[in-house]
Amino acid sequence: MTLSKSTQINNSKSAQKTEYTSIKNHKMIIDGQLVDSHGLDRIQIECPATKEIFATVPRGNNQDVNFAVKAASDAFRKWSLVEPRERGKLLLRIADAIENEIENLANIIAQETGNAIRTQARPEAKLVADIFRYFGGLGGELKGETIPLGENFLSYTRREPIGVVGAIIPWNAPVLLGALKIAPALCAGNTIVMKAAEDAPLGILRIAEICQNFIPKGVVNLITGFGEECGTPLIEHPHVRKISFTGSTGVGKLIMQAASERIVPVSLELGGKSPSIVYPDANEDWAVEGVMAAMRFTRQSQSCTAGSRLFLHEKIFDSFLEKLISKLKNLKIGDPLDEANDIGSLINRKQYSRVLNYIQEGMEHPSSELICGGMPPENGEMSKGYFTLPTIFSNTTNEWRLAKEEIFGPVLTAISWKDEENVIKMANDSHYGLAGYIWTHDIGKGLKTAHSLEAGWVQVNQGLGQMPGQSYGGVKQSGIGREFSLNGMLESFTQTKNVTVSLSTPS
Repeated sequence: MTLSKSTQINNSKSAQKTEYTSIKNHKMIIDGQLVDSHGLDRIQIECPATKEIFATVPRGNNQDVNFAVKAASDAFRKWSLVEPRERGKLLLRIADAIENEIENLANIIAQETGNAIRTQARPEAKLVADIFRYFGGLGGELKGETIPLGENFLSYTRREPIGVVGAIIPWNAPVLLGALKIAPALCAGNTIVMKAAEDAPLGILRIAEICQNFIPKGVVNLITGFGEECGTPLIEHPHVRKISFTGSTGVGKLIMQAASERIVPVSLELGGKSPSIVYPDANEDWAVEGVMAAMRFTRQSQSCTAGSRLFLHEKIFDSFLEKLISKLKNLKIGDPLDEANDIGSLINRKQYSRVLNYIQEGMEHPSSELICGGMPPENGEMSKGYFTLPTIFSNTTNEWRLAKEEIFGPVLTAISWKDEENVIKMANDSHYGLAGYIWTHDIGKGLKTAHSLEAGWVQVNQGLGQMPGQSYGGVKQSGIGREFSLNGMLESFTQTKNVTVSLSTPS
């Protein structure tokens, strides 16, 4: 069963499409001010859908990091003393301001990331407003506990902010992932210095600009630059008291090593190679559509939660794949600012080449079969940007490289299974442990399988993204710490202090 280059390439020009703008020079935000870097160098921002430069940002360095951390340190004491509910009210006002800019943010996200505006960029912008609103409502939940030591003592704990948070975010969902650090950090009373991804800094820069209208200067600082030039100085800075990182497992290990030198707490949301297990009773359209959503095809599968290992029961292997291919045909690839399109482009040339190398290896592997997709066309509209085709390989083993490594592109491996115990073993045979997906009408079996998976975030009969209030994060080499939730805020952005008072009268 082979169907190559099956997904539609959409070349239509929507009347509502926003045109790409001319080059604009942006600045960083430090101590409430829009500033250039000390070195005055700049980074060019490429639109991945056109391969054209459309903006520049400052190329930050160690001096800029020092300036930003000092500003955050100076702002911390006063901000940490603001009554928590008042901090929450300010976050709610930021949420309202973001909601008024949904379309502007959606256009920025689509242009800088290549993510389609209808299926990805606009939903991301809306979720960012929800994130600020959710954490804005948690100001009153920064509670401690009392410890029953008897009538002669009052012993209690209190949640206190940690200090200056150093945050680093990736390019795949930069505005959402940035909001997931800014909002809980501020609610808990911390200040923050964030380094944006050099490929997609503009959306989160706009969020930081909005924040300046409601919070004191120095509370939120946004620097732009390369990892080795300003990311490393940030995580090694002696006045940064907490590090929050989202990105690759390899970089996460380096950050953890650096943090260990100063005994600084870290939160790491890292890579994934998530299993999607389909039982034979789920050979239906709803499950097929769920698998597509879990694979994040409409985000070009540039997602750490992508269900990129598809375990199909042998009884439904061929028929399920036929349904999946049929539905993939209807997805339209093209200009991310065109409302008609479902899928945009990969982020940059490096990632594009990396994904194509995996596809080429899969096509040459002796025991794999190309089911759909493959190499993108070398000519035509798709060749003007970093566009790829949703690609599926079938293989009998979970051991080959495409089933082991995080590709971060639309490459799905389909593996047949017969024995339930064996498929769970295969699903867990990974150094990753971020997400998992299970598809079955038997809810008891689905829950049992969910409990057996070595993953921090598991869904049964749905392939949705994360929602505010959920506890989201990984196990094994997919990271430590949690996001999206009250507990995540308390664990990641506060520290516990115990106070004990003797109630007996001193002699």
